[in-house]
Amino acid sequence: MKTATLAIALCLLLPACQRADPQAAAQAAAAQQAADEQAAEAMEKQFEAAVAAQNWHLAKGYGDVLLHDYPASAAAARVKPKLEEIAAKAEEQKETRRLEALWSYGDETVKGGHQLSASIYSSEEVDTDGAGAHPVRLIFRDHPEWGRSAYLVLQAGDFDCYKGCKLKITVDGKEHTLPGSRPNTDEAIAMFIVDNKALWKLAKSGKRLSIEFPTKQMGRRSASFEVGGLDASKLPKWN
Repeated sequence: MKTATLAIALCLLLPACQRADPQAAAQAAAAQQAADEQAAEAMEKQFEAAVAAQNWHLAKGYGDVLLHDYPASAAAARVKPKLEEIAAKAEEQKETRRLEALWSYGDETVKGGHQLSASIYSSEEVDTDGAGAHPVRLIFRDHPEWGRSAYLVLQAGDFDCYKGCKLKITVDGKEHTLPGSRPNTDEAIAMFIVDNKALWKLAKSGKRLSIEFPTKQMGRRSASFEVGGLDASKLPKWN
């Protein structure tokens, strides 16, 4: 008898509980939506701050997370139209930083003041002696006593330019000819580009620079350099 009474009571209560569920669910959904909108707005502010700082990579990251986590938010609707442009700028910024990192800069105390230098290794190694490929280094130097110079340095083999030679310089597909000279010294396997001012201008203005040079063991070889990230302010007297 008690069991039957309890069952009847439960049956009477059940419709009331069912009627209350939609309202509670709606309230919970509204609360969740409000929390999502608040979180999305906070992320949008971070996105806009990164855009203002021109940190495109960070801005893209915030935008991607915002659209993934809160796709239905008002903040996502505002950010989405901007994201394609931001992504393109982020990729361009990434490439710029990669090119900048290819250069190394030196500031060495020497007799008479400071020796400043900017150097970069070839994007691909070059076989200059028949025994295997090695990177070729391009260096711009500003010495207080010796002045400004530009030269290539090999790790193996030697230049065939002791009496002077003509070098084919290609910058972004356009060819130039500059004189070269191998000094008669064994201190380093180096060859100067005599018209260093012209080479500096080409390096500053171009993205990819190639130098074709004569070697003793392998004939004419060519080394290419991704020069687009050169910071010319590091050698102020060259400008």
